[in-house]
Amino acid sequence: MPESILSSSPVASRNTQPSAGPFLQEDFLLPTNAARQLYHEYAKGLPIIDYHCHLSSQAMAENKNYPNLTSIWLAGDHYKWRALRTLGIDEKYITGSASDEEKFLKWAGAVPYTVRNPLYHWTHMELKNPFGVNELLTEQNAQDVYAHCNQLLQKPEFTPQGLLTHFNVEMVGTTDDPADDLAFHRSLAESSLKTKVRPSFRPDKVFNLSGGDSFRDYIRLLASITGSEIFNLDTLLEALEKRVNYFHEHGCRIADHGLTNMPNVWAAAVNLEDAFLGVLAGKDQEAAQHQEAFTSFLLLELCKMYYHKGWVQQFHVGAIRNNNSRMLQVNGPDTGYDSIGDYPQIQRMAAFFNQLEKENCLTKTIIYNLNPADNAAFASMIGNFQGGGIKGKMQFGSAWWFLDNLDGMKEQMNALSNMGLISCFVGMLTDSRSFLSYSRHEYFRRLLCNLMGEDMERGLLPLDLPWIGKIVQDICYYNAKDYFPS
Repeated sequence: MPESILSSSPVASRNTQPSAGPFLQEDFLLPTNAARQLYHEYAKGLPIIDYHCHLSSQAMAENKNYPNLTSIWLAGDHYKWRALRTLGIDEKYITGSASDEEKFLKWAGAVPYTVRNPLYHWTHMELKNPFGVNELLTEQNAQDVYAHCNQLLQKPEFTPQGLLTHFNVEMVGTTDDPADDLAFHRSLAESSLKTKVRPSFRPDKVFNLSGGDSFRDYIRLLASITGSEIFNLDTLLEALEKRVNYFHEHGCRIADHGLTNMPNVWAAAVNLEDAFLGVLAGKDQEAAQHQEAFTSFLLLELCKMYYHKGWVQQFHVGAIRNNNSRMLQVNGPDTGYDSIGDYPQIQRMAAFFNQLEKENCLTKTIIYNLNPADNAAFASMIGNFQGGGIKGKMQFGSAWWFLDNLDGMKEQMNALSNMGLISCFVGMLTDSRSFLSYSRHEYFRRLLCNLMGEDMERGLLPLDLPWIGKIVQDICYYNAKDYFPS
């Protein structure tokens, strides 16, 4: 690559290149001396425990080089897709038939217009590390950047496993359906990769009683993979327990759930068995009215299984999904048509956890909200169910999805600090499908050091670098290392 030109102008006819100033330099997001010391001396070099992501175990096991920057960076990234649509870019260049190079060039031309969106920071952080690109991406330098990165992507250091090693990732928690045979996880466990790749149990599909044929197909798949017949609720639970045991044998220690909100434990479970049998027989007329009770029943039983296995359970709640039905038909789910939902959360969550607590079956738990209006409520909720001699048993999870930006992360950490103990926090995760997203851990660590350093220099925290540095290290790494079972 040529020397950095630090170009920031999206105007093709502009001849002079303005300086980017302090943008993305060594002390990015670190305006105080204390913040700089905390980051460079305590946080920067720590390993990463990425306990929740959507990386492909197949891609990691096969460990093939990506053919180009589009395939590793733009494919599947609905954050970028939403920005491109907002700028009026034709879908052809987003999820459509355009070539990979054409898609990249459209993205490069869009980047200067993403200012103040976290994409602007992430884009340039991901180009800088691992590709060494210090230029601001524009349509003018797009082809040079593309060629440079594509050349590097063919090197062994830029395979999925090479990138995990480069970013010092100690553990990855993937997201896996109960019916997955975990063959790629077995392969990874037998490989020389130092990063531990652990499956996470994500049973969302089994709750969809009102899903019609797709639900019945899933139940048949579950029956097939467990070698059992599912003909009532008891046999469904037996099949799920077999899969929990199977996942545990393959290193799983974490369960995850994507819900609009926690199910209503007060939902009437009358005739639930008959409703399930009816759906299995193709009778869906009453499925919707039993959906809440069915989800509550199954989730409570699964949570008891997690407790007895010593797993950590996670609940991601609050998304309103697939809002654009026309584009859902064109592109399918998880393509950029979801947003923040406005659902009641707290009473249901309290009742659900209380039910497990009454039965002494509440395991380590992480809750994630998507609506920032729920920050204080979630941060205070975890205090109701701490204890059992476990440090930070209940966790208010890191800012998630639409909130994993500077404001969102700051607000989450401030709420946790005010309502609980941030010193017990298990810190950041990528929640990403891209092997280039580990800059989000750097982003989080810089912001954390900024918050702590600013408080130190304002006299709100003592100017005790070793002590505050230890707290920073715990949040960035050691708390998670201790929290998740080995």
